[in-house]
Amino acid sequence: MPAIAELLQQDQARLASALGLSVTDARFEAQLLLAQALQVNRAWLIAHGDEMPADAAFAHYRLLLERRLQGEPMAYIFGEKEFYGISLKVTPDVLIPRPETELLVELALACIPADAPCRVLDLGTGSGAIAVSLATLRPQAEIVAVDMSQAALQVAQANAGRLQLSNICFICSDWWQHVPAAPRFDVIVSNPPYIADGDSHLQQGDLRFEPITALAAGACGMSDLQRIISHAPDYLTATGTLLLEHGYDQGKAVRELLIQAGFGAVATHRDLAGVERVSTGQRT
Repeated sequence: MPAIAELLQQDQARLASALGLSVTDARFEAQLLLAQALQVNRAWLIAHGDEMPADAAFAHYRLLLERRLQGEPMAYIFGEKEFYGISLKVTPDVLIPRPETELLVELALACIPADAPCRVLDLGTGSGAIAVSLATLRPQAEIVAVDMSQAALQVAQANAGRLQLSNICFICSDWWQHVPAAPRFDVIVSNPPYIADGDSHLQQGDLRFEPITALAAGACGMSDLQRIISHAPDYLTATGTLLLEHGYDQGKAVRELLIQAGFGAVATHRDLAGVERVSTGQRT
């Protein structure tokens, strides 16, 4: 059995070759996997590079490594993912929370008062990443989190429970199907599926392992966005705000849909990469 330093050296090369990772990313992933198997941190690995792992830990590491070599996302291997500074449980039943969605949370927080009640609807909550973040940072807000997948809702409920959040309720619903129209919401937020059904990216990288119902939305990727926008005015207060994440090339189409639905103050916001990521509109 090789020592820790040698083991990491050979396996980072395997990860880089199998997954097309940079040397830096491959080294980081190999360290995370071995640290998980040994129940230590990365600093410990570096300081004990000449030691050999115990047989049981080595066998566990090999299982984790093989899963990653097959392309399984690190978030599913570890069963958790950090989002907006919060560690969230994730499973293959939910989309893996992504950094670009943090822009959606930031914009929603700007619409929700910090010291007054507010009703917020999170459509397609998945892991609960958005709802949990908003509930944590706006404790006076009443958050309603909706998803059509009961399995996804169980993950979201577990994340809310881990943080002992009492200001979120969960509804199993196909978008608006079981959402009560009254009382109305001050803010509606959603990161819906927005990839076209035939997009080749669905067969690449992490997307191969994520639930297709959380990713694809019709021939143009716009069907769920259209459904949300068309019905949102019926659920918003007179000056309520709708915030939607969408694809890099969908900003113009989403703005047009918002205007057609009667929204004012329509705008699209770019993420840190400069990509049009979130569009917003307010009822007038």
